[in-house]
Amino acid sequence: MGNSDYVYPSTATEGGGGECLHRAAIPPPQPFVKSLKNSLKETFFPDDPLRQFKNQPAARKVLLGLQYFFPVLEWGPRYRLALLKSDLISGITIASLAIPQGISYAKLANLPPILGLYSSFIPPLIYAMMGSSKDLAVGTVAVASLLISAMLGAEVSPAQNPTLYLHLAFTATFFAGVFQASLGLLRLGFIVDFLSHATIVGFMAGAATVVCLQQLKGILGLTHFTHATDLVSVLRSVFSQVDQWRWESGVLGCCFLFFLLVTRYFSKKKPKFFWISAMAPLTSVILGSLLVFLTHAEKHGVEVIGELKKGLNPVSITDLVMVSPHLSIAIKTGIITGVIALAEGIAVGRSFAMFKHYNIDGNKEMVAIGTMNMVGSCFSCYLTTGPFSRSAVNFNAGCKTAVSNVVMAIAVMLTLLFLTPLFHYTPLVVLSSIIISAMLGLIDYDAAIHLWKVDKFDFLVCIGAYAGVVFASVEIGLVIAVAISLLRLLLFVARPRTLVLGNLPNSTVYRNVEQYPNAGNVPGILILEIDAPIYFANSSYLRERIIRWVDEEEDRIKASGDSTLQYVVLDMSAVGNIDTSGISMFEEIKKILDRRGLKIVLANPGAEVMKKLDKGKFIESLGHEWIYLTVAEAVAACNYMLHSCKPNPETDEKTEAWNSV
Repeated sequence: MGNSDYVYPSTATEGGGGECLHRAAIPPPQPFVKSLKNSLKETFFPDDPLRQFKNQPAARKVLLGLQYFFPVLEWGPRYRLALLKSDLISGITIASLAIPQGISYAKLANLPPILGLYSSFIPPLIYAMMGSSKDLAVGTVAVASLLISAMLGAEVSPAQNPTLYLHLAFTATFFAGVFQASLGLLRLGFIVDFLSHATIVGFMAGAATVVCLQQLKGILGLTHFTHATDLVSVLRSVFSQVDQWRWESGVLGCCFLFFLLVTRYFSKKKPKFFWISAMAPLTSVILGSLLVFLTHAEKHGVEVIGELKKGLNPVSITDLVMVSPHLSIAIKTGIITGVIALAEGIAVGRSFAMFKHYNIDGNKEMVAIGTMNMVGSCFSCYLTTGPFSRSAVNFNAGCKTAVSNVVMAIAVMLTLLFLTPLFHYTPLVVLSSIIISAMLGLIDYDAAIHLWKVDKFDFLVCIGAYAGVVFASVEIGLVIAVAISLLRLLLFVARPRTLVLGNLPNSTVYRNVEQYPNAGNVPGILILEIDAPIYFANSSYLRERIIRWVDEEEDRIKASGDSTLQYVVLDMSAVGNIDTSGISMFEEIKKILDRRGLKIVLANPGAEVMKKLDKGKFIESLGHEWIYLTVAEAVAACNYMLHSCKPNPETDEKTEAWNSV
């Protein structure tokens, strides 16, 4: 018995107008090649980057292709001198931050301090040509530096074999660049999305905590310190050497840390004075160097950087380690640090692009960041990306284009050529203070509180990442965070929501009865909404859950004395796809409901679902007349049959047989 047996009156649909019923259509068949092409396009080219090449002459296509990979060819010819003033100020400002931070982060990675300056020279020039962000300021970052130190340090001691350790750092940077650029070229940027916002918040906070704890070595003037990064090992190392603490170093470090925190607080309260916070690290380096030079503090336990090599980046392509047994650790370190660097760089770029109302292409950014790391590794640079602190200073300084990165690179180049001897007396304790000050800004308490208020599971992911980093290691913390995120994703897929819908008063609109308590039940009809695609992972759950809804509805009807249940309407609006396991699940549900004298009715299945249900012969088994465009039409048809038709004798026999069981 279906809607093909009767002529229904015009019925108001959910759109509100009186329209004749239409049959749910099965989409026309498409050739396999065309269907596969469309699927691949939607998966890897959702932004349709080739759209601009359509109907263009060959010369224009070549130019557009070059502009795609080198955006400087697009905005460069339009660059005006009026923009140079802003970019010049921004570039000099971020250079004043990049120089001390670069030296500090290189020390954090157990690399020669000069590498921090090398890494602030070549990569920014590459990014200025290939990057699509106007605000991203390129440089080294603390978290990647910590990861390099922890992962490579576990394989090769930087103290016992510094040359091999240095070469492995270059190799890891090279493979990080290869991995990053490959993700962009192959349009696989969605892999980075598995690092959710909650994961990044917890991981960054944990890494910042670990980095701060590691700086106790410099603050307290300790010469022997643990290579482990977990909280227990660091605290044990600190308090087992109380007799080795240097009060001179401690006092100096606390004073400079206080100065850096005060300037940052002042700049945060008065954004127009952002330059005070930006200049504070370089000011600390200058004051610290003068203090040590004038007081000869290096003779009283205050360690200094020492001699920095003058000159531009030496070529290091021949230093890359491409043989066993150390190649595997270089690849592993490169991939992990590459993913973290990408996640930070793209997130920072998108954040500032949103403020200035322009878009950046994530895949192009991956290619740009990957290329600058590959090229950088061949010129004595280690891993770089777009750190938030430096990019925020660049943004606040009023940068207009990526020329600010070029200005910064020129400032660093001049420093390498002429000013490196001035850093000889820079105390390491000042570098530790600079790192701690920068890291405290990565511990985002407000974001963690927001996660707790909005989504407790996201908060659990955040805390899991934080605890893993702080109490185990950086790698374990990252694995824990990603594992919890993937578990949640699996739960979303394997345990989709099913909702009971009710009719809103004086309308033909059907909504969730929990969200709308005034939505009423329709006598004799159970309306359920399936809120996810149906796959092998959730088909068994959905079968059991739908049958449970039916059982609960029949129990409610018996208790209230209402009319018996006759129809189960399934709203398929949110079911974007279905596989063969899902089709089998529908067949099983139909058989179960048939034995109980109930009829299953489908409402608004999508094109892909209709196509597969048709190929799976389920529509033939169910009857096309039991598939409707809207819930309102399905309910109207069921109501018509409930009030106009006599009970089906065959159905009565099935009901008696079911009851006898």
